Amino acid sequence: MVTLKDIAAEAGVSITTVSNVVHNRSSRVSPATVKKIWEILEREHYAPSMSARSLAKEHSSIIGVITHLTPENTGSTMGDPFLSAFVDSIEKRTREEGFYVMVRAVEDSGALAAISHSWNLAGLVLTGLFQDDFFTAVLGLGIPFVLIDSYVEHPDVYSVGLEDEKGGYLATRHLLEKGHRRIAFTSPSIRPGGVIEQRLFGYRRALSEFDVPFDPDLVFTQEITVEEGKQLGRVLGGRPDITGIFASADLLAAGIMAGLNEKGVTVPRDKSIVGFDDNYLAQLTIPGLTTIHQDAEQKGFLATDMILCQLRHEEPAQRNIILPVRLVERGSVRDLRA
Repeated sequence: MVTLKDIAAEAGVSITTVSNVVHNRSSRVSPATVKKIWEILEREHYAPSMSARSLAKEHSSIIGVITHLTPENTGSTMGDPFLSAFVDSIEKRTREEGFYVMVRAVEDSGALAAISHSWNLAGLVLTGLFQDDFFTAVLGLGIPFVLIDSYVEHPDVYSVGLEDEKGGYLATRHLLEKGHRRIAFTSPSIRPGGVIEQRLFGYRRALSEFDVPFDPDLVFTQEITVEEGKQLGRVLGGRPDITGIFASADLLAAGIMAGLNEKGVTVPRDKSIVGFDDNYLAQLTIPGLTTIHQDAEQKGFLATDMILCQLRHEEPAQRNIILPVRLVERGSVRDLRA
């Protein structure tokens, strides 16, 4: 791999001169020398150290994608297929603009500040924040940020979200229209002012429209992992009174389906299930998973454009965007009326 020393030797200048050109400190270097050095850099595909570049500039070219871990949410950052697709779209868009992406799970405001300062981050994309001390810490960093799937209300917030309440409503209504009345709501922990609470509101609205009383004993919460989903599936498999299940994420739905299968309970003959996200898992399950579609790629593109606008000191066309959802029918719901 080519080094600064190699480039300096070919250009006939000092290593310091090459370093100054790489880090845009070339005011004392002749235009001809700058041109010659850059021709060598481009020919050799030289990639300077990102940490060194961040020290040389007011901000680096790194945008952080941060998941805030809480005691109720300690899973893998990239284990969720939705997050994988979302981050992939951010990486594609930032690469086009010459930026880089750092993906991190962060437990507290101290860790966030340390990462931001160590890497001199240009901006942040943060998923699932609440209006709490962690959000206050984000404001205190003084760098551009965009919130994803957050119901924080603040005049300085740029955000991209979803019709979460509508999604919960559509999923539950679909089961009700197929004759189901004992419908389980399954999700991670439900925090006030969050995405899952909104989906629960939609679930309850649909029940109300069909004059079905809300039963808190039909709400099941746990981490969204395959193993815990399978465990919940085994529990639900032992509940013959429950005929329908709304899972707040496709990953959870897939785990539940696997657990049901282990109990000898068949989807959709014995239990019907609707997921949320419409990622690749929804097409790989047997039968295919009926689910609520959201566009993870579009969400990532919009978030990146909001960050880039702020870095260019431009105002995005919209500060707060809510993306639509829709029901995608596959084979996981049985019509009990037939």
